[in-house]
Amino acid sequence: MTTPPTEEVQKRESVFHRLYTGTGAFDIVGKRSRWYIALGLLVLVCIGAIGFKGFNLGIDFEGGTKISMPAVGAQGPIETDQVQSAFSKAVGHPAETVQVVGTGANQSIQIRASSLTVDQVLKVKQEIFTETRPLDAAGKPSQQVISDSAVSGTWGGEITTQALLALGVFLVLVTIFLAFYFEKWMAVAALIALLHDVVVTAGVYSLVGFEVTPSTVIGLLTILGFSLYDTVVVFDKVKENTRGLLSMTRRTYPEAANLAVNQTLMRSINTSVIALLPVLGLLVVGAGLLGVGVLRDLALVQLVGMIAGVVSSILLATPLLVDLKMRESKYRSHAKKVEQRRTRAAAREAGEEVPEEPKRPVAAGAARPQPGARPAGKAGRPSGKRRR
Repeated sequence: MTTPPTEEVQKRESVFHRLYTGTGAFDIVGKRSRWYIALGLLVLVCIGAIGFKGFNLGIDFEGGTKISMPAVGAQGPIETDQVQSAFSKAVGHPAETVQVVGTGANQSIQIRASSLTVDQVLKVKQEIFTETRPLDAAGKPSQQVISDSAVSGTWGGEITTQALLALGVFLVLVTIFLAFYFEKWMAVAALIALLHDVVVTAGVYSLVGFEVTPSTVIGLLTILGFSLYDTVVVFDKVKENTRGLLSMTRRTYPEAANLAVNQTLMRSINTSVIALLPVLGLLVVGAGLLGVGVLRDLALVQLVGMIAGVVSSILLATPLLVDLKMRESKYRSHAKKVEQRRTRAAAREAGEEVPEEPKRPVAAGAARPQPGARPAGKAGRPSGKRRR
């Protein structure tokens, strides 16, 4: 005999069943005040972090010198303390950062410092080689494997300026598209959700201390399309569910919007999971195993931005739309009619006497039925004898 499922299993299956069928069982719009509070606190924390802590700007924004070398020397793996000590001996002060990136044969040590002169760079490379003796591809100590590059901070500033210009153009075009394809309130709600994603992603970078590079700025622009796509999918379902809503008294606008969120909830989860899998692969393989810094910067900003985009499209965009729509008197009066109909229906079920609904006034110019006239659609029988 098979044992019946426990109450906890039944409850879990019920939740997954409701999630899959999308019947509107999750009251997301009805509990929008708590989402506003939670997301509002998150945004305030992120803004505070940006204002007080700032960003860990990369060498492309601040300028400086970058030195790279293999992580294996003649005496085995090279420690970062050895490199930092050699750098200090050469120029009289420590480097800003000395870190190991990559794994295995692709492992290397990267040194980032303020701008150094040509003589200082040569002195640093000589001192590092003397202390660590890094090996080349043939397994022999060589100073040639220690490379350096000088970066100007103006390049990163130009990239940021172009990115901000692209962001402004993107927001304007998105507003025009949403206003024409949907309506003005949907455009407003989508833009607020989009700004939420940008602020949260930037705030997380500030809190965690991730290095901000031009790749980070470019990656930030890529997440806007994903966030907007998820919001547009939900809004399209809201538009479908609310078509002709004011002529019926079955659902209110908040209820129809909540049903749309439930109907697209499983799709949003599936889309986000499938989209995050390659990003996680990019982060683990590209940044963790291969040590490619550009891939790391792209993967980190996309990971944070996609998660923020999914959350905002479900818990922020549609609830905001509902509040904006309910500011209009026609939707408020429609909600009252729906409530009155439900009250009368509940009273009838309880056996109470319910007053008749007031008849709708006949429109001007409409034909009024004459007393004694037969109802429309029923043909009268011809006079004379009946047929046998």
